[in-house]
Amino acid sequence: MKERVQAADFNFFSILASAGSLSAAARELGLTPAAVSKRLAQMERRAGVLLVNRTTRRMMLTPEGEIYLQHARQVLEEIDTLSNLLGGARQRPTGLLRVNASLGFGRRHVAPAISKFVTIYPEVSVQLQLSVAPPPLTDDAYDVCIRFGEPPDGRVVARWLTRNRRLLCATPEYLSRKGVPETPKDLARHQCIGIRQGDEAYGVWRLRSQRSTGGTSESVRIDGPLTTNVGEIAVRWALDHHGILMRSEWDIREYLRDGRLRVVLPDYVTPEADIYAVYAQRHQFSTRVRAFVDYLAGELGEAHTAGRTRPSEPDGHETPDAS
Repeated sequence: MKERVQAADFNFFSILASAGSLSAAARELGLTPAAVSKRLAQMERRAGVLLVNRTTRRMMLTPEGEIYLQHARQVLEEIDTLSNLLGGARQRPTGLLRVNASLGFGRRHVAPAISKFVTIYPEVSVQLQLSVAPPPLTDDAYDVCIRFGEPPDGRVVARWLTRNRRLLCATPEYLSRKGVPETPKDLARHQCIGIRQGDEAYGVWRLRSQRSTGGTSESVRIDGPLTTNVGEIAVRWALDHHGILMRSEWDIREYLRDGRLRVVLPDYVTPEADIYAVYAQRHQFSTRVRAFVDYLAGELGEAHTAGRTRPSEPDGHETPDAS
């Protein structure tokens, strides 16, 4: 009689797939690589198909392994949802939480928040993955993704965390040497530092005057000798007096406070870049997801209030919670 797939294998395989190698999974599970390899072989025997292609340094899921992983995670989520519904608000967060964030923001703000979060909720294990480009919304490798700007997709929950502005800035030395732009059209004669990230149109900055009643936006094509896909590098170039940069307030506010950078065209605002926690609708009932998102919203809210930069708020409205 053919052996049947066992529910106990699902969590093991999910951890194995996230770890990326047998040795990494062994460290995470507290087992030897030989024990992990043996259990995987037993799973494959029960499944009747090869789930993983192994090499000496890495492993890759087979097409059947991808299907197995997808359904294993769905079953784990349904079990977690059922547990949360039955346990109600009395249940403390437990289990594995997989978080994705951008490089700079994740390193500066999300990682310290996670450090405090697991102190409060020691039963939660967190895997933080930082990336230059955000993963696709359909990627099931993460429970929560921290994004700039609300995703235009109703299939996910976008929980508003805190307000964020994109600002134009440059060093006083650069502006003294090249002049201070007074209108968006003046940017054409300046060196502008370009950032290629995500799906945003590269080489075009959209600005809207706060003084205009119609709120008409101007599109300005920028040019300059320096471009990168990493925001932290672009900020460093701006600090080295190489040109004008458009960057998130969260990334440059310390330099605005100490005077190393100065806001350019303060009467103009750029497209919204508020910060959201994005997760699949099935995670709405996950205690650990809700607890983490609530905690992160509180941490970022306090940090924004403490480190708020002036000048000029773009407008007076509050952005509603998108969830």
